[in-house]
Amino acid sequence: MSQIALPLTLRTSTDPERIVIGNANRAAYDALQVPQDWPFKTAVLTGPPRSGKSLLGKWAQGHGIVVIDGADREDETQLFHHWNAAQESGEALLLISDAQPWEISLPDLRSRLGAALQLEIGVPDDDMVGQLIEVIAQQYGLSLADGAAEYLAPRVERSFAGIENLVRQIDRLSLERKAPATMSIWRAALNATQGPEQARLI
Repeated sequence: MSQIALPLTLRTSTDPERIVIGNANRAAYDALQVPQDWPFKTAVLTGPPRSGKSLLGKWAQGHGIVVIDGADREDETQLFHHWNAAQESGEALLLISDAQPWEISLPDLRSRLGAALQLEIGVPDDDMVGQLIEVIAQQYGLSLADGAAEYLAPRVERSFAGIENLVRQIDRLSLERKAPATMSIWRAALNATQGPEQARLI
Protein backbone atom coordinates (compact mmCIF):
# COMPACT_ATOMS: atom_id res chain seq x y z
CA MET A 1 0.00 0.00 0.00
CA SER A 2 1.30 3.47 -0.81
CA GLN A 3 0.23 7.06 -1.23
CA ILE A 4 1.04 9.82 -3.71
CA ALA A 5 1.14 13.40 -2.46
CA LEU A 6 -0.19 16.03 -4.85
CA PRO A 7 0.84 19.71 -4.64
CA LEU A 8 -2.74 20.74 -3.89
CA THR A 9 -4.40 22.07 -0.76
CA LEU A 10 -7.78 21.16 0.67
CA ARG A 11 -10.27 23.57 2.19
CA THR A 12 -10.21 21.47 5.36
CA SER A 13 -6.46 20.96 5.63
CA THR A 14 -3.11 22.50 4.78
CA ASP A 15 -1.72 19.07 3.93
CA PRO A 16 -1.38 18.03 0.28
CA GLU A 17 -4.09 15.83 -1.16
CA ARG A 18 -3.09 12.19 -1.16
CA ILE A 19 -4.02 9.37 -3.46
CA VAL A 20 -4.15 6.01 -1.73
CA ILE A 21 -2.77 3.36 -4.06
CA GLY A 22 -4.14 -0.10 -3.35
CA ASN A 23 -5.75 -3.11 -4.95
CA ALA A 24 -8.54 -1.09 -6.60
CA ASN A 25 -6.35 1.35 -8.53
CA ARG A 26 -2.85 -0.14 -8.62
CA ALA A 27 -3.15 -1.34 -12.23
CA ALA A 28 -4.44 2.05 -13.38
CA TYR A 29 -1.69 3.92 -11.54
CA ASP A 30 1.02 1.65 -12.93
CA ALA A 31 -0.32 2.15 -16.46
CA LEU A 32 -0.33 5.94 -16.07
CA GLN A 33 3.42 5.82 -15.56
CA VAL A 34 4.08 4.35 -19.01
CA PRO A 35 1.91 6.32 -21.49
CA GLN A 36 4.33 5.41 -24.25
CA ASP A 37 2.97 1.86 -24.01
CA TRP A 38 -0.68 2.83 -24.50
CA PRO A 39 -2.30 1.90 -27.83
CA PHE A 40 -2.31 5.13 -29.86
CA LYS A 41 -0.98 6.76 -26.66
CA THR A 42 -4.60 6.99 -25.47
CA ALA A 43 -6.22 5.64 -22.29
CA VAL A 44 -9.74 5.76 -20.88
CA LEU A 45 -10.12 5.79 -17.08
CA THR A 46 -13.44 4.88 -15.44
CA GLY A 47 -14.51 4.13 -11.89
CA PRO A 48 -17.21 4.67 -9.29
CA PRO A 49 -17.97 8.07 -7.70
CA ARG A 50 -15.33 9.47 -5.31
CA SER A 51 -12.81 6.81 -6.37
CA GLY A 52 -10.03 9.29 -7.10
CA LYS A 53 -10.28 9.42 -10.89
CA SER A 54 -9.79 13.18 -10.96
CA LEU A 55 -6.87 12.99 -8.52
CA LEU A 56 -5.18 10.44 -10.74
CA GLY A 57 -5.91 12.73 -13.67
CA LYS A 58 -4.21 15.64 -11.90
CA TRP A 59 -1.22 13.44 -11.20
CA ALA A 60 -1.09 12.41 -14.86
CA GLN A 61 -1.42 16.00 -16.02
CA GLY A 62 1.53 16.94 -13.83
CA HIS A 63 3.53 14.29 -15.67
CA GLY A 64 2.93 15.64 -19.15
CA ILE A 65 -0.24 13.75 -20.10
CA VAL A 66 -3.13 15.61 -21.71
CA VAL A 67 -6.19 14.94 -19.54
CA ILE A 68 -9.87 15.48 -20.28
CA ASP A 69 -11.85 14.92 -17.09
CA GLY A 70 -15.56 14.30 -17.50
CA ALA A 71 -15.00 13.23 -21.09
CA ASP A 72 -18.37 11.45 -21.20
CA ARG A 73 -20.06 14.86 -20.82
CA GLU A 74 -18.10 16.50 -23.64
CA ASP A 75 -19.27 16.99 -27.20
CA GLU A 76 -18.26 13.83 -29.07
CA THR A 77 -17.17 15.66 -32.23
CA GLN A 78 -14.91 17.88 -30.12
CA LEU A 79 -13.48 14.84 -28.38
CA PHE A 80 -12.72 13.31 -31.77
CA HIS A 81 -10.80 16.48 -32.67
CA HIS A 82 -8.87 16.22 -29.38
CA TRP A 83 -7.96 12.63 -30.24
CA ASN A 84 -6.75 13.64 -33.71
CA ALA A 85 -4.74 16.55 -32.29
CA ALA A 86 -3.06 14.24 -29.78
CA GLN A 87 -2.17 11.81 -32.55
CA GLU A 88 -0.61 14.62 -34.59
CA SER A 89 1.35 16.05 -31.67
CA GLY A 90 2.40 12.67 -30.26
CA GLU A 91 1.08 13.61 -26.80
CA ALA A 92 -0.45 11.01 -24.52
CA LEU A 93 -4.18 11.50 -23.98
CA LEU A 94 -6.14 10.38 -20.90
CA LEU A 95 -9.94 10.55 -20.99
CA ILE A 96 -11.73 10.24 -17.66
CA SER A 97 -15.35 9.07 -17.74
CA ASP A 98 -17.88 8.93 -14.91
CA ALA A 99 -20.22 6.82 -17.02
CA GLN A 100 -19.96 3.04 -16.65
CA PRO A 101 -20.31 1.90 -19.37
CA TRP A 102 -19.56 4.94 -21.50
CA GLU A 103 -21.96 4.79 -24.45
CA ILE A 104 -20.45 6.67 -27.42
CA SER A 105 -22.72 7.53 -30.35
CA LEU A 106 -20.18 8.88 -32.85
CA PRO A 107 -18.85 5.81 -34.74
CA ASP A 108 -15.40 7.25 -35.46
CA LEU A 109 -14.86 8.21 -31.83
CA ARG A 110 -16.25 4.90 -30.59
CA SER A 111 -13.83 2.90 -32.74
CA ARG A 112 -10.83 5.04 -31.73
CA LEU A 113 -11.54 4.86 -28.03
CA GLY A 114 -12.43 1.20 -28.26
CA ALA A 115 -8.83 0.62 -29.31
CA ALA A 116 -7.45 2.71 -26.41
CA LEU A 117 -6.16 1.27 -23.14
CA GLN A 118 -9.13 0.73 -20.80
CA LEU A 119 -8.39 1.47 -17.15
CA GLU A 120 -10.96 0.86 -14.42
CA ILE A 121 -10.87 1.53 -10.69
CA GLY A 122 -12.39 -1.40 -8.84
CA VAL A 123 -13.64 -2.21 -5.33
CA PRO A 124 -11.21 -1.52 -2.44
CA ASP A 125 -10.22 -4.36 -0.14
CA ASP A 126 -9.95 -4.04 3.66
CA ASP A 127 -6.37 -2.81 3.57
CA MET A 128 -7.19 -0.03 1.13
CA VAL A 129 -10.41 0.86 2.97
CA GLY A 130 -8.46 1.23 6.21
CA GLN A 131 -5.95 3.57 4.66
CA LEU A 132 -8.70 5.57 2.93
CA ILE A 133 -10.42 6.04 6.29
CA GLU A 134 -7.20 7.36 7.82
CA VAL A 135 -6.40 9.69 4.91
CA ILE A 136 -9.92 11.12 4.71
CA ALA A 137 -9.94 11.65 8.48
CA GLN A 138 -6.67 13.58 8.15
CA GLN A 139 -8.24 15.74 5.46
CA TYR A 140 -11.11 16.58 7.83
CA GLY A 141 -8.69 17.28 10.64
CA LEU A 142 -10.34 14.41 12.52
CA SER A 143 -8.35 12.48 15.10
CA LEU A 144 -9.47 8.85 15.25
CA ALA A 145 -8.76 6.69 18.28
CA ASP A 146 -6.43 3.72 17.83
CA GLY A 147 -7.95 0.76 16.05
CA ALA A 148 -10.49 2.78 14.05
CA ALA A 149 -9.42 1.56 10.63
CA GLU A 150 -9.31 -2.07 11.75
CA TYR A 151 -12.78 -1.85 13.29
CA LEU A 152 -14.46 0.15 10.53
CA ALA A 153 -12.94 -1.39 7.40
CA PRO A 154 -14.85 -4.69 7.51
CA ARG A 155 -18.11 -2.95 8.45
CA VAL A 156 -18.32 0.06 6.14
CA GLU A 157 -20.15 0.00 2.80
CA ARG A 158 -17.61 -1.21 0.25
CA SER A 159 -17.62 1.91 -1.91
CA PHE A 160 -15.48 5.03 -2.06
CA ALA A 161 -18.49 7.30 -1.55
CA GLY A 162 -19.65 5.16 1.39
CA ILE A 163 -16.25 5.37 3.07
CA GLU A 164 -16.15 9.14 2.72
CA ASN A 165 -19.71 9.45 4.01
CA LEU A 166 -18.86 7.36 7.08
CA VAL A 167 -15.86 9.53 7.99
CA ARG A 168 -17.99 12.64 7.48
CA GLN A 169 -20.59 11.23 9.91
CA ILE A 170 -17.92 10.38 12.48
CA ASP A 171 -16.61 13.95 12.24
CA ARG A 172 -20.12 15.41 12.55
CA LEU A 173 -21.04 13.27 15.57
CA SER A 174 -17.74 13.98 17.28
CA LEU A 175 -18.30 17.72 16.90
CA GLU A 176 -21.96 17.56 17.95
CA ARG A 177 -21.21 15.51 21.06
CA LYS A 178 -17.98 17.35 21.77
CA ALA A 179 -16.41 13.95 22.30
CA PRO A 180 -13.39 12.17 20.82
CA ALA A 181 -14.00 9.84 17.89
CA THR A 182 -13.91 6.54 19.77
CA MET A 183 -15.88 3.28 19.55
CA SER A 184 -19.28 4.73 20.53
CA ILE A 185 -19.00 7.40 17.82
CA TRP A 186 -17.86 4.85 15.21
CA ARG A 187 -20.88 2.66 15.97
CA ALA A 188 -23.27 5.59 15.87
CA ALA A 189 -21.85 6.69 12.51
CA LEU A 190 -22.21 3.17 11.10
CA ASN A 191 -25.83 3.07 12.28
CA ALA A 192 -26.50 6.50 10.75
CA THR A 193 -25.03 5.62 7.38
CA GLN A 194 -25.89 1.93 7.05
CA GLY A 195 -28.64 1.12 9.54
CA PRO A 196 -28.49 -0.86 12.80
CA GLU A 197 -25.80 -3.53 13.02
CA GLN A 198 -28.25 -6.42 13.42
CA ALA A 199 -30.01 -5.40 10.20
CA ARG A 200 -26.67 -5.30 8.39
CA LEU A 201 -25.90 -8.86 9.49
CA ILE A 202 -29.12 -10.35 8.10
